[in-house]
Amino acid sequence: MKPASSNQAEELPVKPLRVALVEDQREIRENWQRLIESFPDFKCVCTCATAEEALRVVAESRPDVVLMDIYLPRMSGIECTARLKALLPNTQIVILTAVDDDELVFLALEAGADGYLLKRTKPADLRAALLDVCTGGAPMSSEIARRVVESFRRRAKARDEASPLSPREERVLELLSKGYSNKEIAEQLELSVDTVRSHLKHIYEKMHVRSRTEAVARYVAANPANPDPERYR
Repeated sequence: MKPASSNQAEELPVKPLRVALVEDQREIRENWQRLIESFPDFKCVCTCATAEEALRVVAESRPDVVLMDIYLPRMSGIECTARLKALLPNTQIVILTAVDDDELVFLALEAGADGYLLKRTKPADLRAALLDVCTGGAPMSSEIARRVVESFRRRAKARDEASPLSPREERVLELLSKGYSNKEIAEQLELSVDTVRSHLKHIYEKMHVRSRTEAVARYVAANPANPDPERYR
């Protein structure tokens, strides 16, 4: 039997890259799924409507790359990104969203996102971006790439100026990151709900953030070793 020629070797089938989608709007999710399936070198292995579902299903499917929306019900895509990265460090996560807010771009990258694309990205550019991220690249829509350096500089300065949290504030933030409500945190720490609110206000001020989502995303990004996906089952 003759050995296979180099041309024959090149024609051997290549294993398709496995893609997961996390998008809460059904029509958009199905459109992106059809688009992914239309690429011969990709396979959509799962779709999820919530971050909580993604923590279960994506972790089991172990895709090569995840396309993640930011605005999801309850847990945000940024928080989900940080938790998935802790569970699946070798899986690439690309934010795919309509939002180009500088603050969210920075938080997503800080949480572990490997790329940031806008939903108006053309199909050919999306395919190229997926191939790029799976070979070590960091794809971004052009307008995002032009602004990201300035975003990092601005956020780095704010971080340097941030005041350290007290042990009590650290504990409040830890419980917040696990999905506890203000009332549940108050019960855990034997505090009043008003006191918990006061701690949260001081935490936001010290961390230079404006919401629970931003505070939790930054905390999870800085402490990825202890994700708590069981909280969301």
